[in-house]
Amino acid sequence: MLSLDIIAMQAPVIFQVSWLLIAVPLLVAAVLLLVGDHANGVAPLLGVAGVAIPLGLAVTLLVTMLNLGEQSRAVTVSLYEWMSFVGGGVSFALLIDQLSILFVLLITGVGTLIFIYSCGYMADDPGRRRFFALMNLFIAAMLVLVLADSYLLLFVGWEGVGLASYLLIGFWQHKVSASLAAKKAFMVNKVGDLGLFAAIALMFTQFGSSDFHAVNARMDSSGSVVPVIMGFTLLLAALAKSAQVPLHTWLLDAMEGPTPVSALIHAATMVTAGIYLIVRSHAIFALAPSASLTVTIVGAVTIFVGAWIGATKDDIKKVLAASTMSQLGYLMVAAGLGPVGAAFAIFHLLAHGVFKANLFLGAGSVMHATGGETDMRVFGRLRRVLPWTCLAFFCGYLAIIGFPLTSGFYSKDHIIAAAFEQSMVTGVALAVGAALTALYMTRLWLLTFFGASRWDEDVKPHESSSIMVFPLVILGLASLGGGVALNAWIQGWLQPAIGNDVIAAPLIELTWQSEVAFGAVTLGVLTGWLLYRRPLAVQPSATTNPLVRAGANELGLNQAIDALIVRPGWALTSAVGAVETHVIEAGIDGIGSCATRASQQLHRMQGGNVRSYAGVVVIGTVIVVAALVIGIWL
Repeated sequence: MLSLDIIAMQAPVIFQVSWLLIAVPLLVAAVLLLVGDHANGVAPLLGVAGVAIPLGLAVTLLVTMLNLGEQSRAVTVSLYEWMSFVGGGVSFALLIDQLSILFVLLITGVGTLIFIYSCGYMADDPGRRRFFALMNLFIAAMLVLVLADSYLLLFVGWEGVGLASYLLIGFWQHKVSASLAAKKAFMVNKVGDLGLFAAIALMFTQFGSSDFHAVNARMDSSGSVVPVIMGFTLLLAALAKSAQVPLHTWLLDAMEGPTPVSALIHAATMVTAGIYLIVRSHAIFALAPSASLTVTIVGAVTIFVGAWIGATKDDIKKVLAASTMSQLGYLMVAAGLGPVGAAFAIFHLLAHGVFKANLFLGAGSVMHATGGETDMRVFGRLRRVLPWTCLAFFCGYLAIIGFPLTSGFYSKDHIIAAAFEQSMVTGVALAVGAALTALYMTRLWLLTFFGASRWDEDVKPHESSSIMVFPLVILGLASLGGGVALNAWIQGWLQPAIGNDVIAAPLIELTWQSEVAFGAVTLGVLTGWLLYRRPLAVQPSATTNPLVRAGANELGLNQAIDALIVRPGWALTSAVGAVETHVIEAGIDGIGSCATRASQQLHRMQGGNVRSYAGVVVIGTVIVVAALVIGIWL
């Protein structure tokens, strides 16, 4: 039964219908899946409505929150009692606060543009109804994740996005590569799920609850060991979901799904869930400095690994996927820095969600124009035939490298400056990452849009339809101007929710940290231009550079995991199966066989012959008497 918490009852009416944020896309997904082919014609329209309506509601919620006092902006809406047990219970409740509303706006805002783009991209796909249904299912699950007021309900959304991601990565299941990629993503994320499940179990054991407020309030009295265990288990969950080393190997393979899936799930939403989890758990990590330090180290390593792989891949989508790994590394570092970096982690998360969605959709437009081709070595000169795509992509390129006044410039430079303040080593690592980002993105930009045309004669590149270009333009403009809009505002907005420090953030500030960051970007762009400005051979020869080959092979991590985990796992399961078959089952079958043979022998004695029965009685009597005599004698 629907019942609103007293906290929500005291808030404006709009909060009382916030459950529609989840219900609308879930309903659309159900309709599209259950109605069947009858809904093929209206599937795109219903699909877009399923995310556009929550976007309108989210904007209304934000405006309402802006008009409320700072202490009144966090509202809990308890919908119903989910579970009850001795000593407590679990409510299905939504937490609408300064952090969750930003994620809702990112999910629904970028999601709406991606859905509109998909109307053109998937127009000729016979499975578009199923596509829009699964995309809406994902949106609903992601909204559960970010709106949950407890770790347990967050876990429900966490599992939901994992399921939807599996279904969307393997959307073209007729391709073996897509099916294998979906399975890989699902299984790697299961490793992280164990971490989150263990953390929730520990919360119930220690506190009797997994509500954010209850956990945060009781952490100070939990001792020194519990926060560390919780911190590392939550980190394990974040590593898998946010594709951080060493649980990153699923992300590049996940590019087998349709490009809008990559833009939504693997750029703007699902992969950011791990960052959300760590920032939301700030009270836990504040008491676990070793876990926070590990978060920072993992992020720094992932920045470098992702950039290395991105600089050596030739597949345009895999370059962007490796870039996502690297950029998420910046978010992990910022989250690991604690209060000084938490707000900047969310700032860069929002900026990255916009410009990376722009870049992925731009890559999809290039693929759409070239017959599905993804190899950058056979592109070139596409700026002449794809002017709008080229222009929008250029906006995303400027943002991701951190060109001054773009969104990436503000969000990433704040993280680099905060890292330098905490540790010179961390700051240098992030600056090197910025240089590598500029290098591989310049490579992608030049190979795709400049130089001589290298595509086959039968390929006739053409600009995408207006329904695909429109979202690109909007995302491109947001990539340029979003940083200016958020720079001076976001720290103060988030402070009540995540306890971050608030420092001055002018539009232009010349410090030695900003000069180092800009110098790193300039070095990366110049290096990329010098290496790739020359015409590329249509059939480039295989490289012998060991660094390039290692990066293209993803540093051999897939092979290492296969050798250390997958094959031993198969050997172990095979051994267990053999023991079950040849020992346990054989033993049980042997007992059954013996019983069967014994019954057959006894059956012969039950022949209905009175003499035989009398003989058996006599023999039995003799045996009993003999046993008694021997017993007495002994």
